[in-house]
Amino acid sequence: MIIAFANKLYLLDYRALFDKRSQMEQENVMTAIEAAYKAGEKILSIYNDPSSDFEIERKEDNSPLTIADRAANQIIISILHDKTPFPILSEEGKHLEYAVRKKWNTLWIVDPLDGTKEFIKRNGEFTVNIALVHNSIPKVGVIYVPVKKELYFAQEGLGAYKCNNITAVSSDVTLEDIIHNSQKLPIMDCRETFIVVASRSHLTSETEDFIDSLKQQHNNVSLISSGSSLKICLVAAGKADIYPRFAPTMEWDTAAGHAIARAAGMEIYQVGKDEPLEYNKENLLNPWFIVERRRYAN
Repeated sequence: MIIAFANKLYLLDYRALFDKRSQMEQENVMTAIEAAYKAGEKILSIYNDPSSDFEIERKEDNSPLTIADRAANQIIISILHDKTPFPILSEEGKHLEYAVRKKWNTLWIVDPLDGTKEFIKRNGEFTVNIALVHNSIPKVGVIYVPVKKELYFAQEGLGAYKCNNITAVSSDVTLEDIIHNSQKLPIMDCRETFIVVASRSHLTSETEDFIDSLKQQHNNVSLISSGSSLKICLVAAGKADIYPRFAPTMEWDTAAGHAIARAAGMEIYQVGKDEPLEYNKENLLNPWFIVERRRYAN
């Protein structure tokens, strides 16, 4: 797969890293990037169509489902099934019983359109999320932001990266080529303000109380809002210091961002614990969590 870039950033020579990565691992990342990009472009075509009414439905939990969610899911499932042997757990797919899923040591966890509410509002803050999870730990993460043409991606042992201005996808360039056109995360951002990122749609009283406690610990606390998995990306990129989430999320909301955060030296901790979120659980609902710099060295 080739990704064309409007701006090329040749930062470092990562060849030594690739000598240590297996071809299959690289292919998994490339497959996820291809699936996320193609799904994102399909979403964008619907988003930009002035005649589209999005065909909004309501799921059992009253969350919205649009034609874009369904179309993106079909594209991702098709590509992942065609190019990898791993089972898929998608928000918009069939959720098999835990008796079946618990036998999956490695699986894809997918949110074909994270931030459907933001999509409907037309504020651009929605993403495509794809993660490869092994033994409950996210090892590969890809998040594509269709409106901004931004790609966040990570692989355990290789690092986390952000690539801007993606303009096309075809079939010949390697993961190494993409990394040469990317910025390694976190991006150093010198500032005196302690930045908290919060959900634009789910700012609860518990979150507000937590932010108040941070104001007692730091002289200058600033709050920024964002939608979808972009909140995790802001911490992974070093643009924010912490993201507290005291509201419901599902595994597909966080898995890709978690892989990116981990590869950038961050972690997603369960509230009140030093343990991170885990995946492919019997109950796919996440506990409350906090995204921040890793507390202990590995």
